[in-house]
Amino acid sequence: MVGISEEMPNEEKPNMEGTSAEVQKEVTHKGSYILDATVADQYIKYLTDVELLNDSRQKSEGIIDMIYSGSNLEKKPRTYRRKARKEFLLFTKKRKKTIKEVRKAVGKQLRYLCRKITTIVSLIENNSEALKVLKKQDYKDYLVIQELYRQQKQMYDRQEHHCEDRIVSINQPHVRPIVRGKQGKTVEFGSKILAGITGNGYTLLPKMEWDAYNEGSYVIDSVEHYKKTFGYYPEVVIGDQIFITRANRKALEELGIRLSGKSLGRKTEEKKKEEKKKMLEEQKQRVRIEGKFGQGKNGYELNKIRMRKAVTSESMVSMIFFVMNLICYAKKVLFLPFLQTGKIMEIFLFGYKLNGFEYQ
Repeated sequence: MVGISEEMPNEEKPNMEGTSAEVQKEVTHKGSYILDATVADQYIKYLTDVELLNDSRQKSEGIIDMIYSGSNLEKKPRTYRRKARKEFLLFTKKRKKTIKEVRKAVGKQLRYLCRKITTIVSLIENNSEALKVLKKQDYKDYLVIQELYRQQKQMYDRQEHHCEDRIVSINQPHVRPIVRGKQGKTVEFGSKILAGITGNGYTLLPKMEWDAYNEGSYVIDSVEHYKKTFGYYPEVVIGDQIFITRANRKALEELGIRLSGKSLGRKTEEKKKEEKKKMLEEQKQRVRIEGKFGQGKNGYELNKIRMRKAVTSESMVSMIFFVMNLICYAKKVLFLPFLQTGKIMEIFLFGYKLNGFEYQ
């Protein structure tokens, strides 16, 4: 009896250990994560400085008309709108414009706009009820016009063509010019999004901003967003050269994540060849996220966001990626049995080759 009692625990012990190991085993790293950035272009017309100032002048003239109609003034303030429009049309009709002519036209429109802003300020100071006449959109345009005049005046005085938070649209003042450096399209206008595609083909949006930023600085935030979504970290992060920095490499190494790219330190020739082969295979996977951007821009108008407000534009971009994720889910889960059945029927009916064997 003693011998039997000693043998039973020895036989049951491996099974119990295996069961506890399976329970305690937890997935901490799984799959790959491909990162890249693009711009969701707003559907706006790119206006030159003269055109922006002319539009601002026309809107300010409309504001003056509304304030005057609700005031008790006997005489309407002079606006010189006919003269300003005539000079603008003479400038725009010229096919070739020199730098001197452009600067002269900008200076004229700046002076006209300054006069109108001063007129609006004086009308508001003389009549405390003047702002109640304006609609919400008109008052918003008035604030945007003031900031636009300040930016244009600053660039005109300094003889520069750039400034911080530059306004390129009066109706959408949140849109910024983002320099991308691509051939044929060096500047884009819209929100800059950092997207990541998982090994299963689903796309995440860890960051979306209207101002330009360095996407290489948000690798760790993207990885944490990946963990928050799936509950574990990726095994490897794949991106272009802007993501491969010493700081990112060190931070990802502490999290147990490998950053695709050349490793630091000296290596033997065999290790160099192996590393180069592995890196090329992983970098080829970046085609997937480029294809996802192409799908969004060509199929779902990711490059023609027509919403005017910043919040609604961000919602539209998120909805586009949500729909693409739904399509990916439908292909892999919902329609997979039908696709497999159709493939089997094609094999038996038309004699397609599968895994090296030809079915007739």
